[in-house]
Amino acid sequence: MPLNLYLLRHGETEYSQTGGFCGELDPELTPEGVAMADAFAAKYQAVPWQAIFASPMKRTIATAMPLSKAVGVNVQIRNGLKEINYGQWEGLTAEYVREHFADDYLNWLTEPAWNPPTGGESSVQIASRASLVMAEIEENFTEGNVLVVSHKATIRIILCNLMGMDVGRYRNRINLPVASVSHVQFNNNGPMLMKHGDRTHLPTELETRPGT
Repeated sequence: MPLNLYLLRHGETEYSQTGGFCGELDPELTPEGVAMADAFAAKYQAVPWQAIFASPMKRTIATAMPLSKAVGVNVQIRNGLKEINYGQWEGLTAEYVREHFADDYLNWLTEPAWNPPTGGESSVQIASRASLVMAEIEENFTEGNVLVVSHKATIRIILCNLMGMDVGRYRNRINLPVASVSHVQFNNNGPMLMKHGDRTHLPTELETRPGT
């Protein structure tokens, strides 16, 4: 049996609804976000899980816990799975940042691999810390099913790295809806993307909610 890596974006927060920059900020899940986590656990609890890893943020831990409790597998916290640090942009809207941090914002949009948000992290920095967690998983789990609960930018950058894509293209090559899961299988030829951005575990009223 190969290693199957499942990458789950956390459930809904107020920022995923409004689109404000949220990395180091630590909001709770909305009631709908909690329901999304419960729906994931209900659908995937029959999978024989080897391990569950999560970012240390409230929103990722709360998303991981329903499955953790259902299957009796503890959540292992890794700082490398945290969301991008947006620096001085934290909590702000894109419209405000475009007006007040114009040069940095344009540079970030053009080449986020090396140009971070003002006072924040570049894609290369995120890829570096997240890759340490991926290396740990590949070293310790040569087969079975492993869940990683993380964030929108971080998961997209992880996927770019695994698929051999430029991490600076994560924003305009990979979409990742809230509470969606992607599945990467590791075989003799390397990682294979089996499923991406799947939300079929959500009931219709949650799957169709607007948000970023």
